[in-house]
Amino acid sequence: MAYWLFKSEPSVFSFADLMAAPDRRTGWDGVRNHQARNFLRDQIQVGDGILFYHSNADPPAIVGVARVTRAGHPDPTAFNPDDPHFDPKSDPARPTWYQVEIEGIVAIAPPLELPRLRKETRLEGMELLRKGSRLSVQPVSPEHFEVIMNLAGLDRHRLGLTG
Repeated sequence: MAYWLFKSEPSVFSFADLMAAPDRRTGWDGVRNHQARNFLRDQIQVGDGILFYHSNADPPAIVGVARVTRAGHPDPTAFNPDDPHFDPKSDPARPTWYQVEIEGIVAIAPPLELPRLRKETRLEGMELLRKGSRLSVQPVSPEHFEVIMNLAGLDRHRLGLTG
């Protein structure tokens, strides 16, 4: 089992949107960065844990926990000319862009705001806290995931995030 942080702008797709989706599930589509795509395509597996992060928020924060319910597969939005994530160079026979399916588990209340996370010495080295880190899908070490769970007052075992 691995752990990840997925960033989303709440005005585009929020954690509340995920929790309101049928079965609390959605495809994590529209990722158009090659490094993030490689994680989606090659590394993220069913059962992996996800920290859901609201970027471009005031303040940015980790707002929920989710899990992967379907591993990487071609992102259909890349082939749909009516979709804002359409990529005319993407070919269904040799897809460029991938998505995973995720399921919302629980909201983190209150959210773990970025300024608080920056003060937490146990999170030193976490990708999210690196200067200039903009990657929308990023790995989280098991140790950092556990610290986040503790700060949120959650138990990953009770959430079914064990492995």
